[in-house]
Amino acid sequence: MVPHLVTALTGPINELEQRILESTPVIERWFRLEWMEHTPPFYTSVDIRNAGFKLAPVDTNLFPGGWNNLTPEMVPLAVQAAMAAIEKICPEAKNLLLIPENHTRNLFYLMNVAQLQRIFYSAGLDVRLGSLNPEIKAPVTIDLPNGEQVTLEPLIRDGRRLGLKHFDPCTILLNNDLSAGVPGILEDLHEQYLLPPLHAGWHVRRKSHHFRAYEEVAKRFGKLLGMDPWLINPLFAHCGQVNFAEGTGLECLLGNVDALLAKIRRKYKEYGIQERPFVVIKADNGTYGMGVMMVRDAAELSSLNRRTKNKMNVIKDGQQVSDVIIQEGVMTHERINDAVAEPVVYMMDRYVVGGFYRVHAERGVDENLNAPGASFVPLAFEKSALQPQPGRPPGASVPNRFYMYGVVARLAMLAAAYELEATDPEAEQYD
Repeated sequence: MVPHLVTALTGPINELEQRILESTPVIERWFRLEWMEHTPPFYTSVDIRNAGFKLAPVDTNLFPGGWNNLTPEMVPLAVQAAMAAIEKICPEAKNLLLIPENHTRNLFYLMNVAQLQRIFYSAGLDVRLGSLNPEIKAPVTIDLPNGEQVTLEPLIRDGRRLGLKHFDPCTILLNNDLSAGVPGILEDLHEQYLLPPLHAGWHVRRKSHHFRAYEEVAKRFGKLLGMDPWLINPLFAHCGQVNFAEGTGLECLLGNVDALLAKIRRKYKEYGIQERPFVVIKADNGTYGMGVMMVRDAAELSSLNRRTKNKMNVIKDGQQVSDVIIQEGVMTHERINDAVAEPVVYMMDRYVVGGFYRVHAERGVDENLNAPGASFVPLAFEKSALQPQPGRPPGASVPNRFYMYGVVARLAMLAAAYELEATDPEAEQYD
């Protein structure tokens, strides 16, 4: 289900958390039925913000890095989930080709690649790393800060199959989000399973599509538990044809920011929340926390300085921003060592396998933490042997406070499944 991990939550259980904890059997049955109808993404990570009165996903990644930030105790869970996922897709799999991002100098990213390699090796697969980087023309071994090594090899296309020298894989796992588009070498592969599918990349994916699917999931889940879906769903709007460098298309931004802030104020008033609302403007296909800014008043958009415009104009791989999502800002009330923190939940197939806190000592409760200066604190297993007992009030036993994060993360993963179904170019069409 969801591992019982230590969280930064030490205060009393609020109404939302209590309702989720008490509804565990109903929630788990609902998820089981959903997974009978929908295929979960191969692996997923979800950034979550907990404001106390509201708990919501703010980003969902279908090519998650950061696996090295999970504690060693998490690895067996990931291995078990990897075995289940591979058995469903390719039971006879022997060789797995892992294709990472083109970073060769980002050693922390490569530690994530080494962790993935270890997980799938432990799941019974021979795993090798094939690089899309044109500079890799022969095997290159890189030493990592933790004493490990990774070896990147040049990809070899043989007809309609992709592999390495003397290595023909049944399954290809992408840890590259394809922000710059799909290289021709990955197209038209024959009888090889490509995970996640190409249309999961940021060249196709849009955050606005994801959160539209999440809105649908949240409404159904809210109806199941008899609760307001807003408590787990960040409101959002979308603007296309924005050019920050030239200052065009900003009228759409101004209008949508104003309207969204008004909606949030109404909700805050309904629930007696005294905080000042804010929105987050992000590149609709962004990643790595690039192309993100916080706005508390639409008037701020009329006086953007050159530095902010430049920051918003270009994201990963030099992609220019034209579409943005305007998302309700969800503050975080969690802290690690007095620094603001947000949980990131990791899943493989339909299983929650662990998580960590993203921590930033120089950011506030209403700021983006996925920024230079962030650090990562792994979540460990809760050592108490006491588990919550049916019929006993929360607090009488030790509740799994990570459970609600696992629920919201799986709701986001389910929304990603809906999203991938809707954008699948090979989906069967029915009249």
